[in-house]
Amino acid sequence: MGQDQSALRLLRHVLVAGMAAGAPDLSNRQMAVLLSIYTEEPPHTVRGLAARLGLTKPVITRALDRLQALGFVKRKRDPDDGRNVLVQRTVAGAVHLSELAERVAAGEAEVAGNGRR
Repeated sequence: MGQDQSALRLLRHVLVAGMAAGAPDLSNRQMAVLLSIYTEEPPHTVRGLAARLGLTKPVITRALDRLQALGFVKRKRDPDDGRNVLVQRTVAGAVHLSELAERVAAGEAEVAGNGRR
């Protein structure tokens, strides 16, 4: 269970560091939606996100409500097809994920350091 324990220690480190930094508490769904938007090429639509993540459009909409309230994404109607809602990245979302990536990197270093003792 060594590798499993390392992965769990890393996750714990990232979560605790995020709480200490005052990062918003996102659900797994919200985080999956946010990471999909920032790690996959745009354009992103509610319909497309639902299909890729295997979730319903209402579930995606609720996740986007929270992410938009935090300023991490913004939505607008697709000018070419008014039935579609485009989901766009924001600077605040990019900063949040950059800080998360830094916490992950710091956690990896800590877990690796603890494994050598």
